[in-house]
Amino acid sequence: MADSTELQARKTICAGGEWREAVSGATREILDPADALPFALVAEGDEKDTDLAVAAARQAFDHGDWPRTPVTERAALLRRVAALLVRDREELGLLESRDAGKTVEEGRVDIDCVADAFRYFADLVAGEAPGRVVDAGSPDIHSVVVHEPVGVCALITPWNYPLLQASWKIAPALAAGNTFVVKPSEITPLTTIALIGLLTEAGLPAGVANIVTGPGHTVGARLAEHPDVDLVSFTGGLASGTKVARAAAPSVKKVALELGGKNPNVVFADACATEDGFDTAVDQALNAAFVHSGQVCSAGARLIVEESVRDRFVTELARRAGRIRLGRGTEDGVECGPLVSAQQRAKVEAYVESALAEGAVLRSGGKRPDASPQRPENGYFYEPTVLDHCHREMRVVREEVFGPVLTVETFRTEDEAVALANDTEYGLAGAVWTTDAGRARRVAGRLRHGTVWINDFHPYLPQAEWGGFGKSGVGRELGPAGLAEYRETKHVYQNLAPKPVRWFAG
Repeated sequence: MADSTELQARKTICAGGEWREAVSGATREILDPADALPFALVAEGDEKDTDLAVAAARQAFDHGDWPRTPVTERAALLRRVAALLVRDREELGLLESRDAGKTVEEGRVDIDCVADAFRYFADLVAGEAPGRVVDAGSPDIHSVVVHEPVGVCALITPWNYPLLQASWKIAPALAAGNTFVVKPSEITPLTTIALIGLLTEAGLPAGVANIVTGPGHTVGARLAEHPDVDLVSFTGGLASGTKVARAAAPSVKKVALELGGKNPNVVFADACATEDGFDTAVDQALNAAFVHSGQVCSAGARLIVEESVRDRFVTELARRAGRIRLGRGTEDGVECGPLVSAQQRAKVEAYVESALAEGAVLRSGGKRPDASPQRPENGYFYEPTVLDHCHREMRVVREEVFGPVLTVETFRTEDEAVALANDTEYGLAGAVWTTDAGRARRVAGRLRHGTVWINDFHPYLPQAEWGGFGKSGVGRELGPAGLAEYRETKHVYQNLAPKPVRWFAG
């Protein structure tokens, strides 16, 4: 890991294997969202730092060995990285908790998932055939389609799952033989810095992995437009994603965008017909909405529940939401941490205020909690909030809140449930709860969302592609399609017995 002396020395930019300060000397304090106190200092890079990092990645791709390293060796390195992540699980989980505000247990789970991603892409490339033979219809022709790395990849990651989202990009980029520059969120960069250190420890050649810590409007914007970048992969909000796409367009880069979500959790009455079924559906609705304080792109922020069970369901949901233990993520017994920043909490508060003004009924939460030893007064805490009697014209229902806010809508028929669930400009994820297998398949088939869970919420598999429809983005992460994003295809056509064509006189 990048040790504390490097952080104290403000050397958090790595270009060509060298850790250094920002060219300008600028720095940024990293705040613990549980108490708003600084606990790390990082370099605040800009366009000059970005150009240096891209130049290092370009040099390593064009003249280095990594793109031509056999896939078995690349896979072996990824497995070594996974082993180092397991070794440093506790330290990294704690760092993720302090940096992003999530509980330590959530941080540990994140590290496990990061290690899984590196193992998955190692296994995927190691087990592939060297190319796909194409029948040319002649024994004298050998035709094969092969995969090659794209080149220099710009990887721009969000603040809510810093290391996990970085791994979804870095692991396939390396597996495919690319070099990269990663820009973590300026709010939560610390575990990504640590990962670059682990890649070096695992034996990755200098210049293959580069990192620039700094803001999106300088570092991110420069990466998106840079003429020596061949691909840009961005995870974040819709507004920033459209800027990235616009900046990348003149050079016709490959672009992958994983953007927002406003995800429906559809509960049919039959799922609640038994006490166990009711209890599970309520518990999973809490999980869908309030994990990591709702700061999840796939959060089930829209509960769409059948009218006949709505009153009982929402009453119990609100009761349990009011019992969620808020506090510093590193404290024992805490179930939900703070929001990531003062700005994010203010955004959530504004959404709740507008919802109440538009007629929503507050069933739980809706305010900052009282301070306690586990919840310092300056921390960015906000109570898990349930808003009942919501409708599709409300901003809180249509727009991504990215906080611990759950809205409740009701339906009477299957068609109405599907219509409500699909009435969104996003299409990232959704879920359906029912004991009717036929209905489950019908509704899942009709939902216009990239991932649909049936009688569950939030799990993902490294082997399965992740991405959305509509304004949730373009491109895919994880699975074979996630690897394909970081590759180009080449058709190699070999004539074993060339003859004159004689198209022209001469």
